[in-house]
Amino acid sequence: MQQYIWLFASASVINNFTLAYFLGLCPFFGVSQRIDTALRLGLANIFVLVITSISAWLLNTFVLPYAPYLKLIAFIVAIASTVQLVEMIIKNSARRFSVRSAFFCRSLPPIAPSSASRFSKRTAATTFLEGVVYAAGAGVGLTLALVLMAAIREENELSSIPNWVRGAAMSFFIAGILSMAFMGFAGLFRELGG
Repeated sequence: MQQYIWLFASASVINNFTLAYFLGLCPFFGVSQRIDTALRLGLANIFVLVITSISAWLLNTFVLPYAPYLKLIAFIVAIASTVQLVEMIIKNSARRFSVRSAFFCRSLPPIAPSSASRFSKRTAATTFLEGVVYAAGAGVGLTLALVLMAAIREENELSSIPNWVRGAAMSFFIAGILSMAFMGFAGLFRELGG
């Protein structure tokens, strides 16, 4: 049980996809202006990553031992298919498909190709449960990064910040500081015995 807790903490905080590996930066900067939008995208990403982890385990167990040359393309197809499934669910469940929902649906696909290489390396030698815990942790980490960025950006709208720093410059500055802060967690967990 303890190994799953460490795996979850490692995937969500130490090896955060966005802040440690800089994957999924387009949605990170594009959707992190409001907390509610960032939280919805984060929850959709958790769902996508968990379903993708299950697909990756199935591919690693039943398909790729017989066709190892299909590894990268198989992961990209699995992740892209899951993203399309989530997009269809969002479109069908939304009462009124607004411009905000359209942008939200367009923010999921950039994560697919970048996550494929990460999942192909991580899930190749794991059990089913380890893959699902890792995916859930990665999704929680991405959600945490999105919500933190959105909260800071909402606070900055109310602050008196010089105009030359507002906008993209401030967003990149905040992302850099968040990334360095998350790097500090690696030492914390090393000291605790992880």
